[in-house]
Amino acid sequence: MSNRLFQGIIYQMKDAVDRTIGVIDENGVIIACSELSKIGDMRTGVRDELAYTTEFVTSGGYTYRPIGTGTKNEYTVFVEGEDKRAEDFASVLSISLKNIKDLYDDKYDKSSFVKNIILDNILPSDIYIKSKELRFNSEEARVILLIKFPPKTDVLPYDMVSNMFPDKNKDYVISVSEQDIVLVKEVKTGSDIRDVEKVAKTIVDTMSSEFFTKVSIGIGTIVDNIKDLARSYKEAQVAFEVGKVFDTEKNIISYENLGIGRLIYQLPTTLCEMFLAEVFKNGSLESLDRETLMTIQCFFENNLNVSETSRKLFVHRNTLVYRLEKIRKLTGLDLREFDHAITFKVALMVKRYLTTKPVKF
Repeated sequence: MSNRLFQGIIYQMKDAVDRTIGVIDENGVIIACSELSKIGDMRTGVRDELAYTTEFVTSGGYTYRPIGTGTKNEYTVFVEGEDKRAEDFASVLSISLKNIKDLYDDKYDKSSFVKNIILDNILPSDIYIKSKELRFNSEEARVILLIKFPPKTDVLPYDMVSNMFPDKNKDYVISVSEQDIVLVKEVKTGSDIRDVEKVAKTIVDTMSSEFFTKVSIGIGTIVDNIKDLARSYKEAQVAFEVGKVFDTEKNIISYENLGIGRLIYQLPTTLCEMFLAEVFKNGSLESLDRETLMTIQCFFENNLNVSETSRKLFVHRNTLVYRLEKIRKLTGLDLREFDHAITFKVALMVKRYLTTKPVKF
């Protein structure tokens, strides 16, 4: 595609420039030239010299300059002559072709297309039109993984993830901020969230073992249509934010497993405070000491089983019963009753939510 783009520009410029001009690719092959007979010729030696510079190289009566300013340039322009005027022409050509190529890539690049979808920068009616232009399979099963890196890393986050998922036709790695990388992962039909969590664990383990970097990952739901990628991305964001509140020890949080925390996170803080005031009268929640709260947590983790909880806490069964009775007197809730236990569990989650997101006046 770039060959046709460059040849079209070179053809339009040939009358304005009284010299032979053209472009060579990363293999040293001329892919565009004002003299059509030269297309296909090799300039391998020049490419080797350009590997060590981003400026001009003169060879065989021509001046060469890479398109762009990076060290990994795919294309190089050349102008007939080795004088100052040839350098000026090469500079203008390099800058012009780079800008044109960037605009072209932005319009026709699949990664840019996917990025515009997840960020809601494209109209729904245009998604199908664009996907046909790019020959993009719009009905493949995909899922969004939002990977958050720490503020300072030795290696660029985008490069880290890209190296792990090199197949650009199936998986798309998109940088949405300095520390946030989105992986649009293609999955097999019939896959569930556990399969995606295995991929996320591989990412976490690789970043930790090879780059000594700790990352956190939020996972959206699997979608069957490209237009739903924006929803999966928002779900991944919610998963990460809710996880920071209710699952602080986890570094992989999926939207499907958020449970009631997802509902609480969406409630207004004023409504949450009203709920706490109704459930815990006279500030009874604050009256519970650390040991009592740990007992409650262990009781919930063991599915309200008194014997199992007492064993885990290394206390006598009667001691645990005494603590539960004390909680009932303070709060009016008997945790041995399922309905009361649910109310208490939700109330603790609401309290944690309010601690991290206080009411703003």
